[in-house]
Amino acid sequence: MNTGHIISNVRPGSIAEEMGVEKGDELLSVNGEKILDIFDYQYLTEDSHVVLLIKKPDGEEWELDIDKDPDEDPGMEFENGLMDGYRRCANRCIFCFIDQMPPGMRETLYFKDDDSRLSFLQGNYVTLTNMSDNDIDRVIRYNLSPINISFHTTNPELRSMMLGNIHAGEALKKADRLYEAGISMNGQIVLCKGINDGKELERSIRDLSKYIPHLKSLSVVPVGLSRFREGLFELKSFEKEDAIEVLDLIHSWQDKLFKEYGTHFVHAGDEFYFLADRPFPEEESYDGYLQYENGVGMVRSFINEFEEGYISLKNEPELWPDRSLKKEISLADGLLMSREIKKCLNKLNQLYPGLTVRHYAVKNLFFGESITVSGLLTGHDILNELRGKELGEKLFLPENLLRSGTDMLLDDMTLSDISAALNIPVGIIETDGMDFIEKLLRG
Repeated sequence: MNTGHIISNVRPGSIAEEMGVEKGDELLSVNGEKILDIFDYQYLTEDSHVVLLIKKPDGEEWELDIDKDPDEDPGMEFENGLMDGYRRCANRCIFCFIDQMPPGMRETLYFKDDDSRLSFLQGNYVTLTNMSDNDIDRVIRYNLSPINISFHTTNPELRSMMLGNIHAGEALKKADRLYEAGISMNGQIVLCKGINDGKELERSIRDLSKYIPHLKSLSVVPVGLSRFREGLFELKSFEKEDAIEVLDLIHSWQDKLFKEYGTHFVHAGDEFYFLADRPFPEEESYDGYLQYENGVGMVRSFINEFEEGYISLKNEPELWPDRSLKKEISLADGLLMSREIKKCLNKLNQLYPGLTVRHYAVKNLFFGESITVSGLLTGHDILNELRGKELGEKLFLPENLLRSGTDMLLDDMTLSDISAALNIPVGIIETDGMDFIEKLLRG
């Protein structure tokens, strides 16, 4: 455990700056308590009266007695955002996508985390196997919510097999403690054909529904299988008839649970609707898009946002470019969205007949064609699809291709690299339907 934490920045105008705290100082304790990580720090500094013990680079220790507004942050930032090391996953899941990565990619893509703190900070899903009783105690003490849990199955023996961890079944009991303490949770099941689907999936939904209302939602997403699975557990891709069975089961449970609890609770990943060639559910079925970042409801949200924008196009033409607009551009994305994108483009053309958008649904040749989401496309996939094609005056790509806060794709190719290789300007469309309209008409 760390005894102190190096301060990497002191925010201008903050309490810490006023008290003489500087970059390079070390925080030793708050209110006399050692700080394990960011959650200890945040919890202990919420009070209106706080005592900080600071160690200067020359070894001198300062005790700072601070009166402040409740919840006011003292203004210190630390070298490590967690104020502790990241916890590496101890499981060997049969479906782990990181195990399916080829060699030669950037190092961070191979790190397997199973850190409950990242669940609260970044929305990551955790299996509970890395959480000690003390970790659960701290979640309850600090009332940290929501925690996102990868359940996969409620069959203890099956869970131990799927996670490659003999303790994985026993770890399910930790969810009981979280439920009893009223901690909000979201759940996930990565569905593997012939393993945790069918009767096992029904069992899991039934068991997990007992955690309502504290378990707010449960997503069921298909396992992602890349072409780099040599030597790994044999798994099969879901076919159309499999996806239909999964959706029928989930929808039957949605109907049952909505009548009983007023929530649909369990939701299928968008990929299942793509595989089954079924329409996406209406917005109210997603209970507020609680699993949006997990690929559940993204397509429906996009469709609805586009429809709102389209109504504005029709009813408020003065806000938009003239209908005589003439423009020739291109758009490339993954296979998952292609059906709905084509519908949206057809509607736009009804109002803007001079707008030509060449739409290219890019196959994922790098990981394998069963991977249909845009976020796992590489720059080389895009170049393989678009070289020699008519692209018009500008190419647009979806923002979920990019690493957060960068212009870099999974294979480290940048937007500038793509632009130079295709000799065309490249623009980014955000993952909402209104920005889709804005960029195609004005971008």
